[in-house]
Amino acid sequence: MNNRSIKQIVVVGGGSAGWLTAGIIAAEHQCGSSDSQLQVTLIESPDVNIVGVGEGTWPSMRNSLQRIGISETEFIRHCGASFKQGSKFVGWKDGAEKDFYYHPFVVPNGYGHANQYSTWKTYGAEHSFADVVSAQSQVCQAGLAPKQNATPEYAGVLNYGYHLDAGKFGQLLQQHCTAKLGITHIQDHVEGVLSHDNGDIKSLMVRDYGELTGDLFIDCTGARSLLLGQHFNVPFIDKKSVLFNDSAMALHVPYIKSDTPIESATVSTAQEAGWVWDIGLQDRRGVGYTYSSAHIDDEQAERTLKSYVAQSIGDEQAAKLQARKISFEPGHRAHFWHKNCAAVGLSAGFLEPLEASALALVELSATAIAENMPVTREHMQVTSDNFNRRFLLHWENIVEFLKLHYVLSERSEPYWQQMRAPESISSRLRALLIQWRFQPPSRSDFVQNEIMFPSASYQYVLYGMGFDTVNDVSSRVFDQPQSAMKDLQENQQQLRKLMSGLKSNRDLLSHVQRYGFQKI
Repeated sequence: MNNRSIKQIVVVGGGSAGWLTAGIIAAEHQCGSSDSQLQVTLIESPDVNIVGVGEGTWPSMRNSLQRIGISETEFIRHCGASFKQGSKFVGWKDGAEKDFYYHPFVVPNGYGHANQYSTWKTYGAEHSFADVVSAQSQVCQAGLAPKQNATPEYAGVLNYGYHLDAGKFGQLLQQHCTAKLGITHIQDHVEGVLSHDNGDIKSLMVRDYGELTGDLFIDCTGARSLLLGQHFNVPFIDKKSVLFNDSAMALHVPYIKSDTPIESATVSTAQEAGWVWDIGLQDRRGVGYTYSSAHIDDEQAERTLKSYVAQSIGDEQAAKLQARKISFEPGHRAHFWHKNCAAVGLSAGFLEPLEASALALVELSATAIAENMPVTREHMQVTSDNFNRRFLLHWENIVEFLKLHYVLSERSEPYWQQMRAPESISSRLRALLIQWRFQPPSRSDFVQNEIMFPSASYQYVLYGMGFDTVNDVSSRVFDQPQSAMKDLQENQQQLRKLMSGLKSNRDLLSHVQRYGFQKI
């Protein structure tokens, strides 16, 4: 059994998670070629609806799409996609009129070589931290695109990801993966699991197809976690005592005018018992309220959501929209690869939509599997142990970073007061907050490779929320005040060029629809 070769990969479940995973594996191992030793099969049930809400991505999606061979022009045209350059947080500190800040996708200019915080605090504190240390937040505020007409596919003047229609994205991936990457697609319902003597999955019993055998099974069945959760009973680690949100109301909101500006960032607006996401696509917005059911009921949540939407489209139009309720349990599995089954996407866990980590985790998980594909069953044990250690750290980092957004708030509602209660904050995060009182977040605070949210992200949130680091301690060589000042001046020079040279999101997307991008 230990020497059994790994040749048949079975991905169970479709949607963005299933098709991205299948596509990344198939592309890495050239499964469409005659030389490939691997065969990838994806089975999805026609009886199961795809959640299809996660519409925000990270810049990593550009690498994933390139990797599997989808052109950026085709992607933008097919998926109603727009450019995302970060997140804008409105009302998170105290709900005052000018309470907003950005977490852009670029790190501060000169980051890691000088102390931009100290220079900002000394010379530029009348402006927001993000505005001073990078140009991207002001580009976002102006609704500008991250690239120009002549910029090649997947290249950018500024770093960017996408907002996309999740349903259309799954369709595009399916078409591409089956036509170009040699993936076998089975539409059928899994009714049972057969095991080897050692407990590995031997095969799936499928309603019409019969027995589907495999060597490695990848569970992309969503929150049902059909294989890792239901079959193997891998424990679920509940995080509701840390992150309270367990519900969402979602709407598709039409634009009133065809030339309505498209936001360049995900807008996250704090509410009484959670927050509203607002994502601009080409032909509509995806808007939703994620909230704690212990602090507000569904009817109140829907009224809050429609009140928010009415600000832009009016009460009459807002009242006509049909909200969709989504329930979820914040948390993750105790481990993510058990025997010959790895979980990717919601089957591994979900916390909440804040900072759009879900699709990024799918990409990271699929890439880790593809690049470390085990050759034999013995090799798989070592691979799975490494995978589990690595991704447990990723989940811990995400929980910590999401919690940071809440613990700095000064809002007075019970939900927000309880969110910053000491007993809901991990000892590590409490220790880091003490440390950051005396020195800004730095790379040395996070020693693991490929950390999901690096120290630069912590700086944007901390200082966007008004956190104060002591600025009069003894100077260090690292502070490099002259170098930091030069970096900040360069930001302003770059900003002037960008503001005069970039089109709006809407204008560039219209150009792509008509002419496309240059190929690299």
